[in-house]
Amino acid sequence: MALSHAIMTALLEDEMSGYELAKAFDVSLGLFWRASHQQIYQELHKLADKGWLRRETVAQEGKPDKIVYGLTAAGQEALSEWVLGGGRVQEGKDDLFVKLYNLGQDNAAHLAAEVKQRREKMMQRLYLYERIRRRHYASPESLPVRRKGVYLALLAGIRQGEQFLAWCDEALEMLATVEKS
Repeated sequence: MALSHAIMTALLEDEMSGYELAKAFDVSLGLFWRASHQQIYQELHKLADKGWLRRETVAQEGKPDKIVYGLTAAGQEALSEWVLGGGRVQEGKDDLFVKLYNLGQDNAAHLAAEVKQRREKMMQRLYLYERIRRRHYASPESLPVRRKGVYLALLAGIRQGEQFLAWCDEALEMLATVEKS
């Protein structure tokens, strides 16, 4: 998936400024697709230049003007074509797993600490996911069609997080035996 598709998806329901989009991205699609605010702003300009987004300058009192972006018909068509096209998964690059190939008694405690840190971060993420699920998706059967898709993406994140926690627990158990030997 290109960042452009994630941005256009975020703009399906509402027009937003770059700042609003970047903030919304942090707590929605950003949970599954990482992008800096600078990357988002750059992509907004490219999409507008392609005619996939319209931009409107809105004057503000006591502040600089803001630019609000919305999806055009051409952007909606491009997004629909992308949805119907083939998907791809970007395999992760995680140096922790490469470090584990170098496991030894001298670094087992350090690697265990790193796994514990990752576990804690995942616990925090799962807590957030669960809050979102309870607040917005308590009754998934009654959701509008598009929101059911959002729910399914959230559910995938929850399940992957749960699997990662199980792996962390198993890894910590094994690393503890290496430290003791």
